[in-house]
This record gives sequence, C-alpha cells and structure tokens, in this order.
Amino acid sequence: MEREDRRVESQWDCFSRWICCVGVVTFDLELGQALEFVFPSHFKLSDAEKLNLCYLAFPDSNSGCMGDSQFHFRIKCSGVGCGGAPPQQPFVHKASQPALEASSSHYFGFVYFRQMRDPTNKRGYFQKSVVLLTRLPYTKLFSHLVKLIAPEYFDNGEVSLESACYDIDRWPVPIPGKQLQLPVMGTLVRIQVPSKQDKLPVVPSQSAPAPSSLSLSSVYEVDMYRLLYPVVPYIHLIWELVLLNEPIAIMAPSPDICSEVVQALVNSIMPLRYSSDYRPFFTIHDSEFKAYTTKTQSPPSVIVGVTNPFFIKALQHWPHILRLGELALNEKKGKKQGKNSSAAGALEAKPGLFTLYKAFLDRDKVLLQALWGKSSSSGKKKPLAAQNAILRRHLLELTESFIIPLERYVTSLMPLQRHISPWRAIPSLKPFDLDAFLKSVAHAGPQLTTGQKGNWVGLYKAFSQSINFREWLKVRQDEANARIRALYVDALCKADLGFWMKDKSEIEVVDFLIKIRGLLKSSSGPHSLSPLQQSLLSSQVDSLVQNLPDDLQRTLMMT
Repeated sequence: MEREDRRVESQWDCFSRWICCVGVVTFDLELGQALEFVFPSHFKLSDAEKLNLCYLAFPDSNSGCMGDSQFHFRIKCSGVGCGGAPPQQPFVHKASQPALEASSSHYFGFVYFRQMRDPTNKRGYFQKSVVLLTRLPYTKLFSHLVKLIAPEYFDNGEVSLESACYDIDRWPVPIPGKQLQLPVMGTLVRIQVPSKQDKLPVVPSQSAPAPSSLSLSSVYEVDMYRLLYPVVPYIHLIWELVLLNEPIAIMAPSPDICSEVVQALVNSIMPLRYSSDYRPFFTIHDSEFKAYTTKTQSPPSVIVGVTNPFFIKALQHWPHILRLGELALNEKKGKKQGKNSSAAGALEAKPGLFTLYKAFLDRDKVLLQALWGKSSSSGKKKPLAAQNAILRRHLLELTESFIIPLERYVTSLMPLQRHISPWRAIPSLKPFDLDAFLKSVAHAGPQLTTGQKGNWVGLYKAFSQSINFREWLKVRQDEANARIRALYVDALCKADLGFWMKDKSEIEVVDFLIKIRGLLKSSSGPHSLSPLQQSLLSSQVDSLVQNLPDDLQRTLMMT
C-alpha cells in the first residue's frame, strides 16, 4: 500500500511544484463548515490543518457576501505528510528571491467563495468554497488561477476540477527569471517568476496574444496604492512598523480587503523577506485565537487581518491598528490617531491608523506630490496604475537604500582572498559589530542617496533588535561563509601538494588527506561542490595516497 501511495505521489510531481491540493469546503447543517474532498486524493492534511482550512474558507461574518468573492489566508503546516511521514520539502530554486521562496512551514490558501439564495436548501443559501492550497506566495497568480477554476467547478462539477489539476501537472518547473507559459482550462497564462536579479516585475513578452491568453505583470503584486490610499500620508510610518516586526491588526469589512492589505504590507519591504508570521485572514475559530487576544502578555510580532466586529474589542490592546472601510479612491483619507482614541466607537466610525508609534523618518512630501499631483502631460489626475507604480517603486527604492549599507558592511567582514590558504584552516566571517556599522552610516548612509530625512541611526538600532534583521543577517552570514568555503576549495584544488608534502611527516599528510575527504563527504546542500571541484579534489587525494608507504596506502584504501 505504501509503495502504491509513493507511485501515485510521483505521478503528481510537477503539480506539487506549484500546488499541494485543491479542496472544496461546503456548509453541512450538522457539522458546519466541512471539507468535502481534496484532489489529488493522496494528499493528506492533519486534523488541525483541516479545521483551520474549513473555517478560513468562509467569510467570518458572511451576511453581506452574496454572490462570489475571493480572498486568501496563510496557516501553519503541522509537519505531517502523507501516511504520517514528514512532508516533502518544497522546491526552492537557488535563483529565487528570498521573499518569494516556497515555504516549508506554512500553506497559502486561495479561496473562491460562492453564496447564493437557494430555496431548496434548509438554510436558504448555497454556500461553498474552492480552495487552492500551495506553499508558494504567488498571490496574484493563484488568485487568477482560482478565478479560472472555481466557476467551472460550480457549473460542471468535480470532473472540471480534476481536468484543471491534470493541466497544472503538465506545467514546467517554476524557474525564476524564465518566462513560462501555463495552460489551464483552455487559457494560456503567461508569467515570469522574479529572480534575485530582478527588481520591479517584468511583463512576459508575447507577439500575438490570443483571446484565451492572460499575461500577468507580476506573480505576487497587489494594488498597493488602491489598498493603502486611506493612509498613504503615513506610508513611511507603516513601512517602519513592518520593517521592525511590530504587531499590526488590520480591521476591514471583508476578507478580500483585509487579506490584500496584509499582503500589501508584507510586500512593502521587498526585496527584504518579512520574517515574522502574518495572517492575511484570521477568524475567531482559529487555533491561535487565544494567543492573539490574551491581554496577559504582549501581542506577538504578527500582521493579522480580521473582519469580525468582535475583534474591535478583542484586539484593542494591540499597539498598532489599521482600520479600513470599503475601498474608494475618493473617500476622505484616514488619520493617524493615538491609541487612546482606539475605542470601539472610534474604530467603527472611520478609517485610520491607531498608534502611539513615533516614526524615525520624516513624511516624504515629494512622494505625496508625485502621487496626488496632476500629470505634467495631460494636466489631469494621474491614473491608478501610475500611482500604484510610483508608490511601489518608492518603497522598493527605500528598502534597497536601507539595506545597501548593511550589505556593504557585511561584505567588509569577509577575509581578504590572499588570506585564504589551503595550508590553513578555513577562515570565518568577522562578527557583526553594531557600533562599527552605525559609525559607517553617518558618512555612507541612506540619507545621502535617498534625500529622505530622519533619524536613520535610530531606525538601524531598532532594526537590529528585530526578527527581520536576525533572519537577514543569518542568510547573509551563511552566504558569506559559503563563499569563503568555495574560495578555500578552489585554492585547495589548485594547490601543489607534491611540493608541500616534501618536508611533511606522514601524520601531517594523513591529517590533510582526511580533511580533503571530509570536504568531499560534506558536499551537499549549501556546501555542494561542482563536478569539476569533486574531480580535482579526488585527484588531490589520489596524489597524496600514492606518495605514502604501501602499508599505509592499503589502510587508507580500506577506510
């Protein structure tokens, strides 16, 4: 039976590069929200995952959600795969942007919910959701995908869902930087997954677009300006809150708005990866409800999106609350208010940012003028697409300007290449010295390149205490040490061992030989060697062995 399960899983290898499964959640009069089925059927969810999926597949208070609606959520994996075995690690390409890598700890669920009046149903309503479950944070792609698949399922039943899954199973591997064509249900979706070298999204090229084709300018972007319009005057303050992993509660009237706004905040610090947990849509039934609402300890470093009015009081102790109404670009902009203004009545009355946080950076009036000023060519108000591009580019450049001094400082911690010798131990990266870095900011900080005024040193100090910084530094240190190791291996491959061992004892030669063998054995994961390096090191081992006495050679050949 286990062998048969593995055979079935291997048939869906291509599918699993993109999507874990497609599920259908319905409302059962006796059970409430229930998982009707998943496809492929071999994919197993734990009981906790099923429970969270079912509750998150429906709006938390759906009286106003008649018709079709879309949103997405994010839940923790239980760490249990098919048959109770550990789940297969998601595919991560070496060229992937860190913020867009497949998650090994969370699922993303993309929901298409339908609610219609149905006199044949005892409750008077038809309520059902189609959910795409994936480990990839490709918000825009999967939102479009579920929009293609779900209506066909509602019209034609389970067979159309299976057909879509078989289409996806023929998709190419999601390689960053490569333009991909993804056929599904008669539509050709064209995308390009960003690589580490890419900045703003690139629109896939197409010579003669067919009526049934869809080109996405990005696999992950949301309409940031439309979503954050009510609080755009405080965008730098919000950017700082996200950068510093501050707890933020998003209160919105519907799951589509709250999930997109949470995603917009997470995307606002790209290309830096947001390293805390974030929940685009959160309900009162969630397994972590108590942890988020308890007043006996500080709120966790989470960005959480909610719609149920119950959370107005349940989360009123959170330090930063962003309240949004129905999105309309002509509505009055929200205000920044102190937390003592965040009583339930105030939150229900108007949108705004409720916080006592004092931003390190000044408000950028140039940005606001660029967003709200009239077009120089037409003399009219800028179109939404232009405003969205301006805001997105500004935040991208702001984040990059903030990160560049950190990147430059970490690079300075690398040992000089001339100090990397095959005859000495592999050197390590010097430790990160915050005081030394802060001194460098004074004469080479973002204030010189961005024109953005404010207390940059204070912001870097606060950032150094954040989860985002710790995760960023760990990745950079791992990359730097891998680079040092690669330089050491190159030096070892080119070393003249015959000349070196002329004045060395047998013990020294054997110790050196064991060290090279250790490098060959540890050649996996981040320490992988190229085929050429493996061949050259093996040759170096052979040359050492051949210059040793016969009895010692035989002993080494047996170990």
